[in-house]
Amino acid sequence: MAAVTDTIADFLTRIRNAQMASHRIVDIPASNEKKKITEILYNYGYILKYKFEDTENKQGVIRIALKYDPITRLPIIRELLRVSKPGRRIYKGATELPRVINGLGIAIISTSKGIMTDKDAKKENVGGEVLCYVY
Repeated sequence: MAAVTDTIADFLTRIRNAQMASHRIVDIPASNEKKKITEILYNYGYILKYKFEDTENKQGVIRIALKYDPITRLPIIRELLRVSKPGRRIYKGATELPRVINGLGIAIISTSKGIMTDKDAKKENVGGEVLCYVY
């Protein structure tokens, strides 16, 4: 298998594909960046639960239980959009951070104070690289 150059895009694609196939659980190779994004998705109610598991190769796995609407059976996450890519990095200052669907969604930002949502970055008054939009 080819090495993945954009691990965040791979993370988002695995969640997207699992949702399209109506899977309950998805396993993703772990990294500190992806663990933090997973925690943000959980805190904002986009996923049911998650677990970090260690594997023999030391990398570990993030096991995510996906969340679906109980009535319509549609996934809670409607869109996972990668913004900043390895070929074209998108940086925004604290004052110009994007609002996703007028504040209904979240933008995940990589700042000097760690990975956080656009709302938290505004409170901390820091800008950074816009990783992705979730809504």
